[in-house]
Amino acid sequence: MSGTPPPADAPAPGAWEELVTAALLGTERRTPPGCAPGGEAPAALLDAAAAETVRRRAGLRPAPAADRPEPAPADPRPPLPAAAARRLALLLADRPDTVGRGAAPDLRELLPQWLAAANARGFAAPPQALPALLDAARGRTDLRPAALRFAGPRARWLARLNPDWRFVLRTADGTGAPVRPGDTAGTRRLWQEGLFAERVALLSSLRSRDPAAARDLLASTWASERAEDRLMFLDSLRTGLGPDDEPFLEQALTDRSRNVRTTAAELLSALPQSALAARMAARAAACVALDRTRGAPAITVEAPHECDAGMERDGVLPTPPAGRGERSWWFGQLVEAAPLGTWPARLGGRTPREIVALPVADDWRDDLHAAWCRAAVRQRDAEWARALLGAPTAPEAGGPGAVSLAERARLLGTLAPGERAEWVAGFIATHGLSEAFQLLGVCAVPWAPPLGRAVIDALDIARDAGSYPWSFSGVMGLAERCLDPAEASRLDGFLALPDEAEDASPGAGGYWAESFQRLVTTLRLRAAMAAELT
Repeated sequence: MSGTPPPADAPAPGAWEELVTAALLGTERRTPPGCAPGGEAPAALLDAAAAETVRRRAGLRPAPAADRPEPAPADPRPPLPAAAARRLALLLADRPDTVGRGAAPDLRELLPQWLAAANARGFAAPPQALPALLDAARGRTDLRPAALRFAGPRARWLARLNPDWRFVLRTADGTGAPVRPGDTAGTRRLWQEGLFAERVALLSSLRSRDPAAARDLLASTWASERAEDRLMFLDSLRTGLGPDDEPFLEQALTDRSRNVRTTAAELLSALPQSALAARMAARAAACVALDRTRGAPAITVEAPHECDAGMERDGVLPTPPAGRGERSWWFGQLVEAAPLGTWPARLGGRTPREIVALPVADDWRDDLHAAWCRAAVRQRDAEWARALLGAPTAPEAGGPGAVSLAERARLLGTLAPGERAEWVAGFIATHGLSEAFQLLGVCAVPWAPPLGRAVIDALDIARDAGSYPWSFSGVMGLAERCLDPAEASRLDGFLALPDEAEDASPGAGGYWAESFQRLVTTLRLRAAMAAELT
């Protein structure tokens, strides 16, 4: 058949490309094939393009049907109660209102809490809700862990069919590994042959169940991985980090990539018994001493004069950021990486609280205390965190060691939820809400009663002062999501329009009433949501 001439009316080879070229250049510059130049050329071009389009479509050869996908895996969890399923559909369908909600709750902000409650009760997601749920998780990274756990094993099945949901394949969803637990051959095959996103998800999932197996799997291909991939894989070792990881991390200190070396050093410094922690302790202790020659004991600091090769190998970055001195930069990194147990022995057997209270000579106090803050967070040391936070009622609004609200928030994260809430409640009672937003964000939900009462009392004070409620919109939004729904009845007295003082902002009372109405409505809606899931 190869020698059979084409039909007389068959298009010349490349006819479609010629038509496209004529359309791009214009018929005045390029006459379409088979058309006469002149005023009729544009219409002739369109006619020829239409005919060629039909010819191209009709000339397609039928292709073999693709294999049907494997059935979606079963989800053994119990189905949602009907009322809860309807509520989920409403939460997923809600869209932000650019005009303003007035007293209506913001349903989108309640979705994370709803997902957490549904996961805690072990319900399965309705199949018809999965597309909208994955779309929501695609647009909001904060939703992903809870949404994918709720979506269950079918999320990965769907993600392989829709490129928009590929993020599922690189997210540890808490529902188990991409292969069945105990399937050693399947795990090895996926690690060797899977997409990068699938390998990340596999390693994260395996690390949460069997840290040693995950580390051995990573070590088996470590030398052949790309630098950017090694960095992301190494980050998975934060889960279940322990002394058994030290040999692998010590090896990673010699990696070709500086980012990999820095991450390995950070992980090792979180292991107080590691060899790196001991090296950093020796370096940091050489910089800090107790001076007893003064009237009262004080801490003296002699920061490093150089960043040698050993320091660089152990993760010390030699080049400071703009505006930071080299010696201060090196010193802070040494103290941050040194085990906090170094300092009582070095500074006369004092407790952390007594050490933090010591004066520091030559303006090194802020650098030293800031580094101790970072060390307390990295090492999850609650005793040092308490010392650095100080009393919430301190005039300095946070204590001697906490150099910023962000640092205080991180220190609070090392404390138990009840103690955290009590400290923030005391801070609000003393200093008000203006600086409390970051601190509230680290408190467990629902807020403990003392914290809830402190927030409500502070909002009441702000209302009586005559300010506008949008000055506290962030705190009001948190209150809607975090206050215990049982507090709704206590807020009923805030719904009436207050008598406005002469020096109050015009109309502020009405705005406050609307804000409290939205708060009460949201709290009661949260109570109804919890009941539907019970």
